[in-house]
Amino acid sequence: MKIVADKRIPYIDQAFGSYGALVKVDSAAIDNAMVHDADAVIVRSETKVDEKLLTGSKVSFVGTATIGTDHVDMDFLAKQGIGFASAPGCNANAVAEYVFSALFALAERKRFVVKEKTIGVVGLGHVGSKVAHIATAIGMKVLENDPPLARSTGDSRFASLDELLSEADIITLHVPLTGQGDDRTYHLFDEMRLARMRQGTILMNSARGSVVNNNALKNALDNGRLAAAVLDVWEHEPKIDVELLSLCELGTPHIAGYSIDGKVNATRMIYMAFSAHFNLTRPSDVSEHFRRDGALLQQGEQLIEVREGDSIEVTVAKIVKQCYDVRRDDDSLRKITSVSVDERGKFFKNLRGSYRLRREFSNFSLALSNPNPELANALMAFGFKIRAISDGRL
Repeated sequence: MKIVADKRIPYIDQAFGSYGALVKVDSAAIDNAMVHDADAVIVRSETKVDEKLLTGSKVSFVGTATIGTDHVDMDFLAKQGIGFASAPGCNANAVAEYVFSALFALAERKRFVVKEKTIGVVGLGHVGSKVAHIATAIGMKVLENDPPLARSTGDSRFASLDELLSEADIITLHVPLTGQGDDRTYHLFDEMRLARMRQGTILMNSARGSVVNNNALKNALDNGRLAAAVLDVWEHEPKIDVELLSLCELGTPHIAGYSIDGKVNATRMIYMAFSAHFNLTRPSDVSEHFRRDGALLQQGEQLIEVREGDSIEVTVAKIVKQCYDVRRDDDSLRKITSVSVDERGKFFKNLRGSYRLRREFSNFSLALSNPNPELANALMAFGFKIRAISDGRL
């Protein structure tokens, strides 16, 4: 068996190396000639999987170690009878942590209290539901918008997008990119919709760049319609609009979901689907590796001692900042202006490719003395482990 895989997928050797010839290459090298005699192709979002890539090949399985599938021509795969798997929800925790790291950073800069704000969550899948859960736990009013889910469940808790535009102080986007149909999300936030948002709203996008019309967003920020924007995803990546970046309060290079845990989850999910597709017996060492979530994860638990005294929000914000400070990633991306225009696409890709994967909050234990139940509940909503201190000892 020949397997062509993006070399930047973590644990690719452990998952697929024992099944035959594993060819690991840069995403740019995955083309028709490369996959012509392959049985399986494992990619990331940078590789377009379509007829051009696969025509004339013997590929019978495609896996993408991503939650999104907008880079995959699903209709073509179905017509050709090619098996497919993605990794929905693999990095939901990491993206939610990114959202709140950014939100607390904005609160510190702009001097507002997070729990006094209303947040509108657009898209209640794996990520959006996690964001809504945490927001509720820290005392925010949450408005949820998900038309397909609202229709299928009939649940009255869902709000219309118009309600979010008129009532939310913060709107955060967690939808897939779709280009057609009643629930099309391409340019969901266009010039008209941005103009209907409340004056001074904060917009956060960690979904897909084209969910927001970037030119329209640039105008909305330039004329002061919006108070701030936080973008992790951009139209025309990797050749992003640096003028828009300069107007954003926080901008990062499509790394919101880049945690060690999320990457391992994605590889494991594709590995399991691959094994099922080819009816393969999984080697015990690989199965054990994934059951333990990787040796690296097991070594990652860290203990942070928390001294109460601050408000619950201030305490939570300090802990989040200590575990993951989004401003470091913002600083890294802003260096893109120091390179020539022709080199900016490469610079953006290198930031993603060389990103030092962070640890999710579930790897951190917090030592609390006489823990306030409200504080403990808020921290556990983030995934932190809580350990009580008795008489000054753990």
